[in-house]
Amino acid sequence: MQNALLIGLSRQMTLERQMDVIANNVANANTNGFKADHSLFEEYLNSNAHEDNFIGSDRRVSYVQDRGTFRDIGQGPMEQTNNPLDMAMDGNAYFAVQANGGERYTRDGKFSLNSTGQLVTSDGNLVLGTGGPITFQPTDHDINIAPDGTITVLEGTARTDSIRGKIRMVSFDEPTKLTKLGANLYDAGSATQQADTKTSVRQGYIEKSNVNAVGEMSRMVEVMRSYTAIANLLQQQSDLHKSAIEKLADVPA
Repeated sequence: MQNALLIGLSRQMTLERQMDVIANNVANANTNGFKADHSLFEEYLNSNAHEDNFIGSDRRVSYVQDRGTFRDIGQGPMEQTNNPLDMAMDGNAYFAVQANGGERYTRDGKFSLNSTGQLVTSDGNLVLGTGGPITFQPTDHDINIAPDGTITVLEGTARTDSIRGKIRMVSFDEPTKLTKLGANLYDAGSATQQADTKTSVRQGYIEKSNVNAVGEMSRMVEVMRSYTAIANLLQQQSDLHKSAIEKLADVPA
């Protein structure tokens, strides 16, 4: 196959995978706590010619190769909900939850109470405190969450605060190593975790996605145009080869 065709096809393959990444970002533009992914590209040089009769720079052919993706761990904008159970992390920590048979992590602080009074995520996973799951009593009211994650309530007609637990906030030495599990959950993977004392909790807020929807849509249009331009180039190359073969096969009488 001609080098022009190989280079064009390699670029189309990376553009297709880049489109998948962009489409996933756009689909999660309104997902609480979602962190955007971006593609990484590099030049791949191939100098293995079939015939050793090339000189100078003609020996080297450059292809496009996507190395993978990287995650933007920047904090998303805060949205005030005035729901006393909603929480947002003002810092780099993650909420710890019990899910999929183990401890998982999320930035989505859209919480509620289940039928037994336990604090859970929007998917029903238990939110963990420093002492395990956090449970409220049926008579609890006036829920207050301090910046350090301590949860206090007024119980029944009592006028003194009762502590229901403290939100477990976990940070990681290399948060980019966290593995996405879907449903806005992460697995620690090879990242080392530790209790976070610098991040503060904001009650009545949720962290929105850090996806720049306008920027992602612009990139989507750019990818589509690049893919179309390469497709047209490959078609021109194919037509040129076809024309050349037809002329060469036209033997004069």
